[in-house]
Amino acid sequence: MRLFTAVTPPEEAVEHLDAFLEPRRAAGEFRWTRPEHFHVTLAFMADVDDFRVEEYVDRLAMSLDGLPTPELRLAGAVTFPDPSRARVLAISVVDVTGQPDGVLERAAVRARNAAVASGIEVDGQRFKPHLTVARMGGRPTDLTNWVRLLETYAGPAWPFASVQVVASHLGEGPRRSPRYETLAEVALG
Repeated sequence: MRLFTAVTPPEEAVEHLDAFLEPRRAAGEFRWTRPEHFHVTLAFMADVDDFRVEEYVDRLAMSLDGLPTPELRLAGAVTFPDPSRARVLAISVVDVTGQPDGVLERAAVRARNAAVASGIEVDGQRFKPHLTVARMGGRPTDLTNWVRLLETYAGPAWPFASVQVVASHLGEGPRRSPRYETLAEVALG
């Protein structure tokens, strides 16, 4: 099965971002992420044997124990690979408490290490905290103006208190989108 470990913003943060994006969506012919799919991926695992999931959740819980629980906020813009030839438009995730040690980065490393220790292959792309709001459908697009627009966005803060382990069932959601199934929630601290 396809799994990912993620931070899911609370309903208030999702609704705030959705309200900001709603009047702007018609201006971009992108594949917009549905609000119920908003999340910040810490670790992505493309092919996981069912029998490894429980061990992964246990190792993840142990590895996240004692991690600080700062407040996070969605604010600013991110594109991949860069604004002039982007394939993904995203919102940054920032630690509003200003902790210098990068708690989201540490959580991502720990989530990925727990996967490897459980015998699960994990995507090794460089981690940059973000929440994807749109995809360009495989074609590079100049998103410079969208970056300027999203740089004005700052959502409400929320406590980073847990992560979710989610199964992604491709093509099983509305309009052949993925269907997400939360398998476990792991508390921090």
